[in-house]
Amino acid sequence: MEKCVFDAIIAGETPGDFVLDEPDVVAFLDARPVFPGHTLVVPRRHYATVAVLPTHLAGAVWEAAARVAGAQRVALGCDGTFFALNDVVSQSVPHVHLHVVPRRFKDGLRGFFWPRGRYRDAEEAGEVAARLRGALTGLAS
Repeated sequence: MEKCVFDAIIAGETPGDFVLDEPDVVAFLDARPVFPGHTLVVPRRHYATVAVLPTHLAGAVWEAAARVAGAQRVALGCDGTFFALNDVVSQSVPHVHLHVVPRRFKDGLRGFFWPRGRYRDAEEAGEVAARLRGALTGLAS
């Protein structure tokens, strides 16, 4: 496994502005924030994708992110929070990380321009759901 920039930040080899430092999870400011206070919550141990992240660490990342979001409201006076996690596609650093972005009403952030669509009909939606259920069952065994 090749070391990534987040591993170097966690190891203290690359500077980082830490917000949280715990045994399993760390959080530090994003070097290129959407807004000041934009924080990355990261498992301390390297996991490249969500698929290999142990469930207990996924919960720890989420719980830490919720605390960071609360701290952003107190420290920065923001109105809310935007959470984002890319997995492989558009993931600039191959280390699981949850973006915790402080939001304010009328802050200009309009979200992402995802091409949205609809299923042809209920049958198509049912077929897609059945395929996903089958895959989940296969993954669990």
